[in-house]
Amino acid sequence: MRSEYSLEKLARIPLRGDNCAIATRSLDAGTPVIAGGKTLNISSTVLEGHRFALENIPEGQPLLSWGLPFGYATRPIHPGEYVFNKGMAEEMSYRELEVDLSEPNFRNDIRAFQLDPAAFIPSRQVKLYPEPSFFQGFERSGKRGIGTRNYIVILAVNSRSSSFVRLLDQKLKSELCEYPNVDGIVSVSHTEGGADLEPNNREPLLRTLAGFVVHPNVGAVLIVDSPGSPVSNLMLKDYLQQHEYPVSDLLHCFYSLEKDVEREIDSCSKTVRKWLPRVHQFERSLQPLSAINLALQCGGSDAFSGVSANPLASWVAREIIRNGGAANHAETDELIGAESHMLLKVRSLEVAHKFLRYIEHYKEMSSWHGVTAEGNPSGGNKLRGLYNISLKSLGAGMKRHPEVRLDDVIDYSERITRSGFYFMNSPGNDLESVAGQVASGANLIFFTTGNGSVTNFPFVPTIKLVTTTSRYELLQEEMDVNAGEYLDGVSMDELGQRTFDLTCSVASGELTKGEKSGQHQVSIWRDWRQRDQSRLEVIQSQPLPTGNPLPFRSEDPVGNLCFQALETSKGYGVDQVGLVLPTSLCASQVSLLIAARINRMLPEGPLCRIVAIPHSEGCGYASGENRDLFLDTLVGYLMHPAVGAALLLEHGCDKIHNGVVRSRLVENGIDPARFGTASIQLDGGLERVSEKVIAWFESRQRKVPRAGQREVGIGHLTIAMLSQPPVQTAAAAALTGVVSCLVANGATLIVPENDALLGLLSSDHIVESGPKATLAYGAIVQKTGFHVMANPGQHWTEALTGLAACGASLILGYHGSRPQAGHPLVPVLRISAESDVYSVFGADLDLVLDGDSNDWTERILRLVVATASQEYQVRALQLGHTDVQFTRGLLGFST
Repeated sequence: MRSEYSLEKLARIPLRGDNCAIATRSLDAGTPVIAGGKTLNISSTVLEGHRFALENIPEGQPLLSWGLPFGYATRPIHPGEYVFNKGMAEEMSYRELEVDLSEPNFRNDIRAFQLDPAAFIPSRQVKLYPEPSFFQGFERSGKRGIGTRNYIVILAVNSRSSSFVRLLDQKLKSELCEYPNVDGIVSVSHTEGGADLEPNNREPLLRTLAGFVVHPNVGAVLIVDSPGSPVSNLMLKDYLQQHEYPVSDLLHCFYSLEKDVEREIDSCSKTVRKWLPRVHQFERSLQPLSAINLALQCGGSDAFSGVSANPLASWVAREIIRNGGAANHAETDELIGAESHMLLKVRSLEVAHKFLRYIEHYKEMSSWHGVTAEGNPSGGNKLRGLYNISLKSLGAGMKRHPEVRLDDVIDYSERITRSGFYFMNSPGNDLESVAGQVASGANLIFFTTGNGSVTNFPFVPTIKLVTTTSRYELLQEEMDVNAGEYLDGVSMDELGQRTFDLTCSVASGELTKGEKSGQHQVSIWRDWRQRDQSRLEVIQSQPLPTGNPLPFRSEDPVGNLCFQALETSKGYGVDQVGLVLPTSLCASQVSLLIAARINRMLPEGPLCRIVAIPHSEGCGYASGENRDLFLDTLVGYLMHPAVGAALLLEHGCDKIHNGVVRSRLVENGIDPARFGTASIQLDGGLERVSEKVIAWFESRQRKVPRAGQREVGIGHLTIAMLSQPPVQTAAAAALTGVVSCLVANGATLIVPENDALLGLLSSDHIVESGPKATLAYGAIVQKTGFHVMANPGQHWTEALTGLAACGASLILGYHGSRPQAGHPLVPVLRISAESDVYSVFGADLDLVLDGDSNDWTERILRLVVATASQEYQVRALQLGHTDVQFTRGLLGFST
């Protein structure tokens, strides 16, 4: 019957008058479609969520969705023809899909929005209900607002304290059974404020941390810093006071890490235990819905985000506002091209201008880093029909309901203290953006998603709305609301009322799917290195390191340094582990949970343990140099000599997904079939993907040959060294001796750029003065000898992360001040000759250099051999005090 092929059965038109439709299922070539009384035939296979033309579109004319252009035809486009651009065609090539995308038929052409002040008319906000609704919330004193949850938060002020707060969080999980009114003890760790350089994002970082501290969902907060960082407790305390954050009545403590890890864990645990009975005294009481501050966030968006999930979120946001509450839209670069929609209803001309200034400033900041904010859409976005930033923005803009006006525009993490609809300046990176919204006071999060993002925030409940029924059925253990019901025929009013009721229930304590899973993470708007375009050309023109080792003067080999090596397919190594490697930040926490689960049940075999490498990259960042650094680092981990089996874990909607890594491996002449792959979204959610990964490693444990042991020379090892100043004279001599001896014995040595060790070696004329990098950050060593790795971030953990990816089997770290975290994969030997360091932190060190300095070189070498022979396990791994952080280079920028 002809009705089987009606347009309504096969596609959606966002707005009457659009000349393109969105396929609601994959359409085969030749499918007849009845539209407007005429029959058109689909010219070639059109994927679900992708668009086809409804009418003739002449060359140069706009393609329309929601009545607005998302591109311009590069040739005549006929009714029924698949419409696609170059970017989408490139993305499909990574996916190995059998779709005919021979020649793009439209181009992106984003034209700057022009506001006409003379035609501007201020709008009224929707009317308040005469009788507001209520929920059960936690009343806080002062001006902190009303909490939807009651947490004890352990907050890292800088990245140097991040590994510690995560470790403390793990130790305290079992303390809650007697305190049902306490929703949890959670750590908030992040990547910021811990480098040796002054950060450009210090102001937004402090503002975000301050917002976390006084958040109404926080019953008590332990604020932890590591002395000597560019961002400290003292700075945060001053910021809270200067900006009048209501912290005085909040149960809190500023704590600096000044002892060894185990003593610090004990001390902090006592503080938290004392707080538990007091935080437990908070009880839910009836509160007006005007206390709700709703964060509107989207991630893993698809072509239906602007048709089902975002309009549903806007429907509920309108109801919150009509009850006197607030809603907060965000993601500046994801509204480029949707300015006209956002500004249809605005409180004042000043607010409209402020919104447009943030858009233009974001474009300008992107240009400082050699990229464009228009490069925002991820691979998952494009796969699901969002070909470019215009389509993504038009859909994202639907989170503002047509009846709701834009009341105000705020900067990243500025506090919201009044009711209404807000826009917050932020990057398109979901986690970085939502952190700012939480800091602004959001006590509930609406996360709309097409692909099925599983991300959650530690102390604010996230309600996830998925766009289609098929995705909901695939991921129903992770998704709270099936917005796809609207596409299936349920009215928006009915679906909206049900979602509103769920929202009130969650605000009153009902757990979301994400809260039940226990999976969450935080990423604050990451630092950017450029303040203008003055250095861009110089940075972009810098040649890549050659990979050739530096000339090195060394003495004759001293002794015959040998170790008990594991004989593997990759050569001689010191370990044989399984690796779960997330391709993006949204898969990182999941990778940790899976690795921990496997380690509890791993059968005996060649793989001694399973390791995850969590990080904050792979999505929501600029391309170019940053992308290459990240991919090279991922490849380095896959090929690391200690890795006996590795699996790539993608979220599914990432910029860097399994297909992109597969392509990079092929470029490098590496067979991708050597590695396992899994997808959180495409494999059906957390439990299903966990089972898949567990089964894969169990299989590898049976198939991977057990490594034999053999005594070999130290020359078979790649060893990295780095230092944390100051380095006293005797220690400098010992370290120089270690380097000379290792190189003389044929070992490959890597030292990060700008490390004090290079100055010591230069002053002794062992290497040339001011040596340049021979290896890019995270690049695999191809030639033996002495190497210098580029280290653009000048951050301890970033340096460790890059050195490990270069292939270091062991890292020797000298500490002239408090020892920093080790690495989860590669043993990091932490040593010191500073009496004020080892007298306080001796329990964290692997070697104390005291007594006669003449034997320090020999003592260090003996420890290296013992560790390489698996006779000694480093303290960082014993304590679980490890961390990972990828560099963003000089041109990395969040999008």
